[in-house]
Amino acid sequence: MSFRNFVLFLLIAVIVVSCKLKDDGVSPGSGTRTYYMGFTPFPYDVTSQALEYSYSKILSEADMVSHHFDDGIPWNEALEGTDFDPAIMSDWQYRKSKTPSGHKVLVSVTPINPSRDGLALYKGSATNMPLTPPWDDYSLSNPSVKIAYLHYCKRIIDYFNPDYFCMGIEVNLLIDNDPSLNKWQAYLNLQSFVYSQLKIDYPYLPIFVSFSAMELVSGYTNSNHALQMEGLDNIKKYTDYYALSLYPFLSNLGTDDLPSNFFDNIFTLSTKPLCITETGYPAQSDTVGTIIYNGTPDKQNNYFTKLFAAANTYNAKFIINFLIRDYDALWKANGSPDDINRVWKDTGLYDENGNARPADKTWKQKLDAALQQ
Repeated sequence: MSFRNFVLFLLIAVIVVSCKLKDDGVSPGSGTRTYYMGFTPFPYDVTSQALEYSYSKILSEADMVSHHFDDGIPWNEALEGTDFDPAIMSDWQYRKSKTPSGHKVLVSVTPINPSRDGLALYKGSATNMPLTPPWDDYSLSNPSVKIAYLHYCKRIIDYFNPDYFCMGIEVNLLIDNDPSLNKWQAYLNLQSFVYSQLKIDYPYLPIFVSFSAMELVSGYTNSNHALQMEGLDNIKKYTDYYALSLYPFLSNLGTDDLPSNFFDNIFTLSTKPLCITETGYPAQSDTVGTIIYNGTPDKQNNYFTKLFAAANTYNAKFIINFLIRDYDALWKANGSPDDINRVWKDTGLYDENGNARPADKTWKQKLDAALQQ
């Protein structure tokens, strides 16, 4: 989701410069919930008003905010302990100033690039810039990478003081992209070192990585199931939560009806506390490449209704719906590319014109339910 992070990064720069317990079987709109509910502040257009709109919805329709950074690491500065680029600090300052008081905070970062096949790119005055020597030749387990990433994680934790910290995003996709497992083994080396060091300084902070959920169940994608299960087992010592990036339509299921045991199949794969670091479901039909996604408002609402019930059943900690409003305007401003970023543009709880969908009503009903953690 690097495109979305990139746009958000630019918008913030402009603005700153210019200014398992069982549920009781009740419906999602009543009873209780075990989880906090939140969004990222990703905007629907390339305007300051669009970003302000996102934060206003986070204030009124959530009790949690997700600051999601999947756009590179300031490797040199983190290693050497020097100042980060002003663009980075302006971004951080704006996000922090707009975080509603009392909301829970998730910060997600990753040492892996958006292609999920190697080291994260460089971040400075812009995002996801090419790596320069010697970083372009470093593996994920290089000693300099390990120290730099540890320093970066500490800096961002100290700045945002989050309630939850995700230190790796969709890490299991490394397994799909390198079946030799060399890069996965290098990542495990990094993860074990940084996680262990962070737990010394932040013993009470939940620290974890997220898994791309659809790759974890045999048949949902073309992933090697045995290798995915091995990877999940590898990571369990170095993550406090079982955290999922959950997009069911990005699988062999498409937008067909979910299997009756869909959530059980995924949620039972770990005994760690469950959380959903990002999710979404399309409410409109679209074609990306040769793939047709027959999304509808009713299908989207059905997904969230079932997700909320399952999350209560499995005592989830939080659910983050990545997108608040469809970003058709943003997509068009970017040239209407027919690429992977197109698949998320219609996953908002509000359509491109700002009209609430049925899933938004379901979301707000569940938000009104009593929180019991």
